[in-house]
Amino acid sequence: MTTEKNNSEKDDYDPLEHRQVEKPNSDLRATANIIKASLGSGLLAGPLAFSNAGWGVGIFGTIVIGIICGHCIHILVKTSRECCKVEKIPSLGYAETCKTVFKNGPKALRRYSKAASIFAEFSLLSTYVGVCCIYTVLISDSIKQLVDRYVPSVILPVEYYCLIILIPLCLLCQIKYLKFLAIFSLLANILLVATYGICLYYIFGDEISFSDKKVAGNPARYPAFISTVIFAMEGIGVVMPVENNMKKPRHFLGFPSVLVVAMSIIVFLYGTLGMFGYFRYGDVLRGSITLNLPIEEWPAVCAKIFIALSIFFTYPLQFFVVIDIFTKYTEPHIKEKYQFTTQIVARTVGVCCCVAIGIALPLLEQIINIVGAFFYSTLGLIIPGIIETVFRWNNLGRLKWILWKNLLIVLFGLLCLISGCTVTIMDIIQILHSKTV
Repeated sequence: MTTEKNNSEKDDYDPLEHRQVEKPNSDLRATANIIKASLGSGLLAGPLAFSNAGWGVGIFGTIVIGIICGHCIHILVKTSRECCKVEKIPSLGYAETCKTVFKNGPKALRRYSKAASIFAEFSLLSTYVGVCCIYTVLISDSIKQLVDRYVPSVILPVEYYCLIILIPLCLLCQIKYLKFLAIFSLLANILLVATYGICLYYIFGDEISFSDKKVAGNPARYPAFISTVIFAMEGIGVVMPVENNMKKPRHFLGFPSVLVVAMSIIVFLYGTLGMFGYFRYGDVLRGSITLNLPIEEWPAVCAKIFIALSIFFTYPLQFFVVIDIFTKYTEPHIKEKYQFTTQIVARTVGVCCCVAIGIALPLLEQIINIVGAFFYSTLGLIIPGIIETVFRWNNLGRLKWILWKNLLIVLFGLLCLISGCTVTIMDIIQILHSKTV
């Protein structure tokens, strides 16, 4: 990297040959984890995103953002592997990669290695706490719709349903290994595809009107569209744990690869459901398309049950990132005989905190936009662009094309962050104001 000695050591050490994973994942399970980490509530918010952008801008934007997000995952994993060669260790997590990049980067930046790690950890923690809050609200919304329709004598606010699902979520989040979580991810993916099929059934069940649908929407709503798409596309925090726990990690990058297959499926599902859902329901869409389905018909009821179960089974995969950060900082300071108990208590308290935040802010669409705009833009776009640039500072390619390419990615990420947060905060203020009037 910065010295000939480092370059020689990098060439001699292959981190993938030295990995010893206790319960490794197959390529299929890794693909399932990546898809499920990205899709879920974000997929079902696709039609609403298209109503903000228009169907033409929506399709084009979905493809472009999918390519950018996939590329950022690629450079993150590739840079992490190069850092492993420099440090001669088998694997690194997201924050550890950031720290190692700055530690071995230009001399002027080496003092910021610890700060880079702390910032990455904070971003990861905030992002996946936000995702868990969104999942809490989405599950509760779906259950409330069903209960309100079929048990009309029991009308409860959505906050009560958040409390009802608290104990099942606490129990499910006690699962420690990604290998076992992959089973739930596979089941969640099956339920999600079934929900996708039912949504298409209702979309094409009646005549679709194209004439009144916008090719390009109001540019002022584009930031909300971009925020929602980024939220749906990004599973960046789960990428490193999945790649580090693969039986054949070389299959993660390349063509074809786990990453290419997963991102292609994500873009296809999101683009098709987003466009056709917008064609069918227009501008009356809610935060999740399943909330627009007729509650009195059994296929729609199945869709609401399936998506609630799918998000429920995905919850521990998202929570894995949160507890992984906690474990890394606390495990060295806890005696071995207390570690099992500490894990149980920490997982329970963590879920309770996420549910509490979901109860305090039950605005599904707005929380999705905030998490997408602020946290996923930072984790999925800005940080990968910066760390590849710092790592390859002395080898930026012909005409320094890597620098210019990553500068565009970082600027795009900052634009998404600022504009998305601004639009969403204005939406929240307007909603809260309308409730007080």
